[in-house]
Amino acid sequence: MNKDYPLFLGSEIEQPLPTQAMFHVLPVPYEKTVSYGGGTHEGPSAILKASWQLEEWDGKSKPCVEGIYTCEPVDCSVAAEQVIENIANATAEIVGHGAMPVVLGGEHTVTYGVLKGLREAGFDDFGIVQIDAHADLREAYEGDLLSHASVMKRAVDMGIPLYQLGIRAFCEEEMAYREQFGVLYQDGDELVPNNINSITLPDDFPQKVFFTLDIDGMDPSVFPSTGTPVPGGLGWYQTLNLFESVAKQREIIGFDIMEFAPIKGFHAYDFAASMLAYKMMGIVQRNRR
Repeated sequence: MNKDYPLFLGSEIEQPLPTQAMFHVLPVPYEKTVSYGGGTHEGPSAILKASWQLEEWDGKSKPCVEGIYTCEPVDCSVAAEQVIENIANATAEIVGHGAMPVVLGGEHTVTYGVLKGLREAGFDDFGIVQIDAHADLREAYEGDLLSHASVMKRAVDMGIPLYQLGIRAFCEEEMAYREQFGVLYQDGDELVPNNINSITLPDDFPQKVFFTLDIDGMDPSVFPSTGTPVPGGLGWYQTLNLFESVAKQREIIGFDIMEFAPIKGFHAYDFAASMLAYKMMGIVQRNRR
């Protein structure tokens, strides 16, 4: 066991063989292009350590009985392009074991590598549902195509259908790309004041879905522990309910939790992020199609 990256729920379960686990937790401590507060590279380690305080029973079931395998962290010490390839290779390996990637970031750029890995592993037809405060649809940010602010533009450039939830900070360029690429959305100013807890995906949205959750999509009163907090975000139960509404309609092929930046001395947020990951596993477990 890596003391900096312990096993997810390692206080309760032993590490299974990769082929005997439904969930493969992949830590990706990548941080290069954050544009406000930093610390996302410490997110995966903090979530794994806090998971030792979780109960096996998530309130409705025991996701751990499906097997949770904790992967070695992705090498993020190399150039950005190589980091993306490292993430893609690790993701494809997880899929090759017949397992589901549960990716812990790191800045949101990480998701691009995951999407590439899913494609390389044979998932040709899947959509993305994104919870976020930001649209992340800029062509580039500060000249960088591999930026956390451009990751969803890279996704739609790949031809992947996108449904955005909770967005409340975007620019005119991103609005134009939404229209150009047919991006579906329900923004924060609709979801939050109306307490909307479920969405209905259109019939032509792919049957397989990768779900990406940027911690800043949730309100700063729940998670101030992120680099770019924006008021007016989703609540705890609303976030989980929206995720479950997607899981009830489609096959979740993987999910990630991005942009978690631990606050020293405030372990409540580390624990909340680990519980969020485990509850999402539970929702997947109970709604497998």
